[in-house]
Amino acid sequence: MKTSYFLYFILVIFNSSCNPKTDSEVHSDDANSKGKEIHFYTADSIKVYADLYQQDSQGATILLFHQGGANVRSEYAPIIPRLLEEGYNILAVDQRVGGQLLGSYNRTVADIGINRYNYCDAYPDLEASVNYIKNNGFNGKLIAWGSSFSAALAIKLAHENPDSIDAVLAFSPASGEPLAGCNPNGLFETLKTPMLLLRPYDEAQIESVRNQIALADQFGHQTYVANNGRHGSSMLVEDRVQAPVKANWKAVLRFLEEQKN
Repeated sequence: MKTSYFLYFILVIFNSSCNPKTDSEVHSDDANSKGKEIHFYTADSIKVYADLYQQDSQGATILLFHQGGANVRSEYAPIIPRLLEEGYNILAVDQRVGGQLLGSYNRTVADIGINRYNYCDAYPDLEASVNYIKNNGFNGKLIAWGSSFSAALAIKLAHENPDSIDAVLAFSPASGEPLAGCNPNGLFETLKTPMLLLRPYDEAQIESVRNQIALADQFGHQTYVANNGRHGSSMLVEDRVQAPVKANWKAVLRFLEEQKN
């Protein structure tokens, strides 16, 4: 089943890459008008680019991380405006592993000469994101939000930083061969941070994914299977799912609301 899941993971990226959107299609004017491009450095000296949407430094902040082959602007352009409406600060981060999936480009990757990094190697980018928020006057709750490979890393981030991360949303957290060095499943038992693990229905039919969901349930974490869905955070974007996604947003916003208390 590891092999079949790996092939499924690659197929998702390939299919999405074959249908890239232009910048005008993926970039919301509302999101761009409120975001400020910033950069910071990781412990291993990688320059990481991100967009900061600051509304209230005392309020909750969501750290957004993109899926494999992608970039944060293309994946989250349709999602960020809704989160801003809900009052969240956002730090949307281009990790060192990514590309042009769904459109646009990955600024962090573009700034790296020879890029031999794998998915697990991007973990310091997430740690540096936390440090940026902590060092720049944000005092509210901090929520990690990951998609595919970055969902696995977001779970690790929450596990390793329980005093900093108050909640984690994991959309289609990858756990196959490409994540061999940072598979999230072994962390579920000792993860103390509230987690919502989300999967689309078609992924939930894969044995390894069913096992992942069952394991999360076993250790008291919240799980959600979207009847109308797509891999990663794109399950919240109706144009990508080609079906209503209201129920998916309801599950996400309910979980976020629970973390405010």
